Amino acid sequence: MPLQNRVTPTGEIIATPHRGMFTGNRGIIHDPATKTLLKKRWSSPAWITCLCEFRGWRRPVMARRSWTELFFLDEATAFAAGHRPCFFCRRDDAKRFRVAWEMGNDARGISAKAMDAVLHRERLDRGKKRLHVLSMPLAELPDGAMVQQGDDCFLLAQGKALLWSPAGYVLHPSALDHPMLLTPPSTLRAIIAGNQLVLHRTARR
Repeated sequence: MPLQNRVTPTGEIIATPHRGMFTGNRGIIHDPATKTLLKKRWSSPAWITCLCEFRGWRRPVMARRSWTELFFLDEATAFAAGHRPCFFCRRDDAKRFRVAWEMGNDARGISAKAMDAVLHRERLDRGKKRLHVLSMPLAELPDGAMVQQGDDCFLLAQGKALLWSPAGYVLHPSALDHPMLLTPPSTLRAIIAGNQLVLHRTARR
């Protein structure tokens, strides 16, 4: 049986056999004896996105009392859930993200801790995923932004709305009607300022 360690764009953690392009964590939120999640879904405001393999090293999943390995379909999914790049295993990506985040949010010299504080306010509403009203027309959202309509999550890419699933994206045939923004506004502004995301291969259909 697959472990419950795959993150959806809404930040929910589910069990699925499908693998993701990135790993990451929100602190320690599992019991290594049973390899199951605790009731809490984060133990730190630093929600990061990491490489699945770094310098030839792959972590055993949920095997010890260390940070809980979570997995994401792609970077758009991780960003929508409220994560950011790791400053250790993805240092160059994290530095580029911070530069774009500062440009988009009119900030200078911001620390990772300060970014995490902003993201934590934007991703959660009384413990649940915070949804945001679109600040621009849907057609003007940049590639990599994600929205929600009903129970479905969509990636915006190349002028198309792609329905998210654990296995990848599929083209949505109908126009979206008043969706809500999943990607935190500060992250969206970083994307608009030039931060490019790594998207799953199915986003290029």
